[in-house]
Amino acid sequence: MQYASLAKLTVSRGCAQAVLALFVTQIYSPSVPVHWLGAWLLAVALVYARGVMVDRKLADIESRPATSEDFKRNLSSAMLAGLVWAIPVLAFAPLGTPTDLAALLLVLVLIVSGSIYFATNVPISIVGATVLISGAAMAHAALSEMWIVMGVAFVFMVASVLGAIEVGRIHLAARIAEASLSEKEEVVSLLLREFEENEADWLWEVDTTRRLRSVSPRFAFALGHRQSEVEGKPLLELIATRDCAPRDYAPSLRELAERLKNHENFSNLIVHVSIKGEERWWELSGTPMRDERGKFVGFRGVGSDVTEQRASSEKIAYLARFDTLTALPNRLQINEGLGEALRYAAQWRTRCALLMVDLDRFKAVNDSLGHMIGDKLLAQVSSRLQTIIGGDLLCGRLGGDEFAIVIRDASDSDLISDTARKVIEVLSEPYQVDQHTLYVGASVGSAVGPRDGNSVEELMRNADLALYRAKDVGGGEHCRFEPELHATAEERRRLEVSLRKAVLEDEFVLHYQPVVDARSEEIVSFEALVRWNSPEHGFVSPGKFIALAEDTRLIVPLGQWILREACREARAWPEDIKVNVNVSPEQLLEPEFHQDVVDALAASGLRPERLEVEVTESIFVRDATTARNSLEQIMALGCSVALDDFGTGYSSLGYLRKLRFSTIKVDRTFVQGAAQESNESLAIINAVVAMAKSLDMTTTAEGVETAEEAELIRNLGCDKIQGFYFGRPMSKEEARRLFCADNGQREAG
Repeated sequence: MQYASLAKLTVSRGCAQAVLALFVTQIYSPSVPVHWLGAWLLAVALVYARGVMVDRKLADIESRPATSEDFKRNLSSAMLAGLVWAIPVLAFAPLGTPTDLAALLLVLVLIVSGSIYFATNVPISIVGATVLISGAAMAHAALSEMWIVMGVAFVFMVASVLGAIEVGRIHLAARIAEASLSEKEEVVSLLLREFEENEADWLWEVDTTRRLRSVSPRFAFALGHRQSEVEGKPLLELIATRDCAPRDYAPSLRELAERLKNHENFSNLIVHVSIKGEERWWELSGTPMRDERGKFVGFRGVGSDVTEQRASSEKIAYLARFDTLTALPNRLQINEGLGEALRYAAQWRTRCALLMVDLDRFKAVNDSLGHMIGDKLLAQVSSRLQTIIGGDLLCGRLGGDEFAIVIRDASDSDLISDTARKVIEVLSEPYQVDQHTLYVGASVGSAVGPRDGNSVEELMRNADLALYRAKDVGGGEHCRFEPELHATAEERRRLEVSLRKAVLEDEFVLHYQPVVDARSEEIVSFEALVRWNSPEHGFVSPGKFIALAEDTRLIVPLGQWILREACREARAWPEDIKVNVNVSPEQLLEPEFHQDVVDALAASGLRPERLEVEVTESIFVRDATTARNSLEQIMALGCSVALDDFGTGYSSLGYLRKLRFSTIKVDRTFVQGAAQESNESLAIINAVVAMAKSLDMTTTAEGVETAEEAELIRNLGCDKIQGFYFGRPMSKEEARRLFCADNGQREAG
């Protein structure tokens, strides 16, 4: 950096030395021989010529590293120049007058001063030349005993050396700062160019009157115009709706105008703009510019078009608050609406309400026709619900086939009942979905706030409990929340905790109810029935804990225990007595259910022919293929399968055709109906018996409690009978005593 500028000053330095050399020649021409003066001038020219050559070699110094040779050449040129200018002091001055000496010293001062000015960037060279010239002057003064002149020359030399070093340091610092600034400007320019070319953002700038200046091509493109068309135009007029007065600007545009007017910084300000009639959204940031006196001179900032990002954000916000299938508000928005309704009720001392709606028989639609049909059905349900809701109602989908309705002002108690009744009526009408006529009903549970709950969670929980009650009574009903429902739910929760503990600690026992031959009345099998006498709840009805076990899937480990225990006990019975074990649909859907049967038989040593598995028709509703495969694997082992409660639920002759059951059990309701001379019950029993015989199956009548019923069933042709008349469920010890009594009777007979 220091050497690079030497070549630029070569001509100026040569001209100055030539003029001063002529002055010296003129001063000493009367007293110094001409050939001496000519020789000295030639020496000055040669030294200058060599200096020019050295300077030219340094012309490319900025593109290559400086070497010690460069330093030596430059320093030697300066030293030679100092020696050449020292010659007049040492050789010419003794021949001249004191006036000539004074003129010569003045020339030398100009030489040194000029060197400091013209060669500021190489202070080492200046110092070398100055020392030589000043040394020669001091030597002449000493020889001539001009001590004052010698002192002045010495002071001049010291001052010149220090001055050259300081001026050189300042000059170098300035050059370094200049180079750094230039580099920074280049970097900034490069970054701005990169920013303009590769980013979606653009730079903008306005003057004090908010008119555009220095419009970049990208910003002009964002404005929909060429640069020349928008330069100097008012920014707000270009981005506002055509012919729109400032008072009618969009709120975001008015905010931008206020920020510009008040000279305020702003960042990431979203502004609604109109570009040639097209609505867009910009994100702008800006800062006021001020000159060195602090005077405001305009605004400068960056901006970007965020229309697509805003559309995406709005879509995400919509998806976060609305159900995509039905376009109804989702659980989040329902929770917010219910919270707002509770606050409104507390503020105005009124009431709000929440209605939970659940479709009846919707699962059967999904299982039989598929989820695509189910989704289309849900879309129609949502359309019907939207026709019901009014301005003070909010209806949304919570998930699955469950919906909710928030009534903001439920001060009219009839409004809740009327809305629930209307929902049930409208949703119970037939649906037409892809050539299928579908019938689903609806059950409704309601809770009133703040009476039934002061929070969203409480109100939802209590409305859900009321909905469970409506489902339990058969569906198609509306139930209001009552405090005892919470007590029932709490009891169910505690019962579930105890049930989980009971499964782990073997609190269950098996009782056995005999099944007899209809003709001989001899025992042919026992049905294993599980009983639970809880230390906390006492005796718990199977109808209560079996359903709970199925809901919580505790029926799987409980069923495994029943299977093992029943097989182990049956091993102690006579070889011709079977054991019947009820199997839940949850067990059959387990992929390893057949292995549980194998393990139970292997552990007990019971022959497979002595185990009969009882299933209900409901197993075929959930997953008929899996259930059928499980039962076929069991039958392949040699076990038999009985179809329990035939005709009470989902009866279909297709089940009997696809799977070879060994026994069909006639439900007790038909037995009691036949005993009461019900023609329908008699016809059903006759039909079942005839069908079973044709399919080579046996029939078992359940619930026989009197001798008359037993005789009736025998006459109707049933093969086996089960009921209290022949024996109630009993402990394993009591069952074993029956065999002992039976053997004693045979021996006596």
